[in-house]
Amino acid sequence: MPDLLIELFSEEIPARMQAKAAADLRRLVTDGLVEAGLTYAGAGAEATPRRLALHVEGLLAESPARVEERKGPKVDAPEKAVEGFLRGAGLTRDDLEARETPKGTVWFARVETPGRAAGEIVAEVLGSTIRDFPWPKSMRWGSGSLRWVRPLHGIVCVLSDEAGAEVVPFDVDGIVSGAVTAGHRFMAPGEFSVTNFEDYEAKLKRAKVVLRSGERARTIRAELSAQAFARGLTLVEDEGLLAEVAGLVEWPVVLLGAIDAAFLGLPAEVLRTSMKEHQKFFSLKGADGRITHFATVANIEAPDDGATILGQPQGVGRAAVGREVLLGE
Repeated sequence: MPDLLIELFSEEIPARMQAKAAADLRRLVTDGLVEAGLTYAGAGAEATPRRLALHVEGLLAESPARVEERKGPKVDAPEKAVEGFLRGAGLTRDDLEARETPKGTVWFARVETPGRAAGEIVAEVLGSTIRDFPWPKSMRWGSGSLRWVRPLHGIVCVLSDEAGAEVVPFDVDGIVSGAVTAGHRFMAPGEFSVTNFEDYEAKLKRAKVVLRSGERARTIRAELSAQAFARGLTLVEDEGLLAEVAGLVEWPVVLLGAIDAAFLGLPAEVLRTSMKEHQKFFSLKGADGRITHFATVANIEAPDDGATILGQPQGVGRAAVGREVLLGE
């Protein structure tokens, strides 16, 4: 039984939309497959800032043939009614059988639907899903008619089993499906081909992309805790900010900074709210319980340990030793 790998590769997806988009992709595709007669063993979807991915396990290789009995109009019904029934069922008059019922003699027909290959169904379902995807906000670009949250660049659609992997061929608004994706925008932008979900996830990680949002969040939490402990600080927990920041990066790198003394007199809530809302910074407390440090999560391993990143115009001042800087003017 084959497995299905789907990736929709685009420009940056807003963090607030990623979880629902991944759930919508899973729901729309799996519902469409089941409706077409393809059952499966399991499915999971993930999102990063630049991609939605879906993995469907244990998919039927083809939908089963179906035989359905349909009840038509009465034998003495107007000819147009009989012709309409035949057109709707895709039958001829020779396929009809007259049967006696409590309401009179009625035409019946057996409608046989042959099985269809999984690839054919997947192409149909995924194409429809992409065209009608329920983004809360979407855009058009170039001369095409497709709407997506940001410009869609690539579609990976691969069926794989013990015998190997094959691309499910189709296109949406000129975007042709394939087995090629790309890594981190800056650290590993090169393209590479994939054969199945395990291969895809492993190659992404080598290309500086952590696919699973939960893993990115755990990495950020662990690094925040480690850096805070090393400096005798306490992290101000913020699950909402953690989830948001995990949706802003594909390769999380935690950078720690110290708030300039000139700002330490501000109320704690002012510092915390300002850093969270405007800069997506985490707050850290010193031994005296005051907020004295901040942490940000970069999407790149910088050669200067993040001094330049933290030196951009976000209320951040000069770089200090290692990954610690001063929050100032």
